[in-house]
Amino acid sequence: MATLLDKTRTTLVMIKFEHSVFALPFALTGALLAARYAGPGWPEWRQIGWIVVAMVGARSAAMTLNRIADLEYDRRNPRTASRALVTGVLTQRFAWSFALLSSAVLVFAAWKLNRLALLLSPVALGALFLYSYTKRFTAYSHLVLGLCLGIAPAAAWIAVTGSLDWRMVVLCGAVTLWVAGFDVLYALQDVEFDRGAGLHSIPERFGVGQALWMARVMHVFVVALLGWLAWSFQLAWPAWAGVAAVAGLLVYEHSLVGPNDLSRLDAAFFTTNGFISILFFVSWGTALWVGR
Repeated sequence: MATLLDKTRTTLVMIKFEHSVFALPFALTGALLAARYAGPGWPEWRQIGWIVVAMVGARSAAMTLNRIADLEYDRRNPRTASRALVTGVLTQRFAWSFALLSSAVLVFAAWKLNRLALLLSPVALGALFLYSYTKRFTAYSHLVLGLCLGIAPAAAWIAVTGSLDWRMVVLCGAVTLWVAGFDVLYALQDVEFDRGAGLHSIPERFGVGQALWMARVMHVFVVALLGWLAWSFQLAWPAWAGVAAVAGLLVYEHSLVGPNDLSRLDAAFFTTNGFISILFFVSWGTALWVGR
């Protein structure tokens, strides 16, 4: 019989816990920018710690609920038929418990940060939970997913300062379009299933070729918004090097996927985007250090 530890490990595998790396570096960048331009210069270690806890709690809650909400579709989709909830390795009761506990972790971390973060934590949870149902009624669920991750740097700014700067909306927009673009690519592998199941996505609505172009346009805007943000903060040269690196990796990502070749989709989705988020954080963190 599976122990609590075994079930927890299985849940972490199911929600791809390691992919927390996608949004976390952007949140930490938001915290560094907040402390540099509206605070004491550098965030406290306590703030960084609770931001990380909040991010992990938020993503774990959202992804677990997503698996619960999509259980019937996962049963019918050959690509997802081996997932733990489908096979019965995990029960829905345990998954719900894990999702609620993760939600509580987010709220507790927000409480430890400041009052505004606490007041906004239910709003963040509402957005995260809404995403799980958007494919049922709109082809633009990719943008909702993007927004769920895109609010991370703005939330981190609030966590450090207790207020919000308009420039974080720009970074939120960049992250939203970055995530939405690569989620469009990821959705390419389920086009036929989505059509048969009555689910909606950009590839399902517009076709594979058009979806690829829409993802490319989103990622062009990502680079433009990051450049605008670096200029607005008057960041040092490493930030611009980071923008150039992001642009190069996005070009590489799109070179891996074509209308008739999805064989390298995992490399485009997981590896390349992991590098993008980490390189962005390192380059912008270095820019803040150089320009302090």
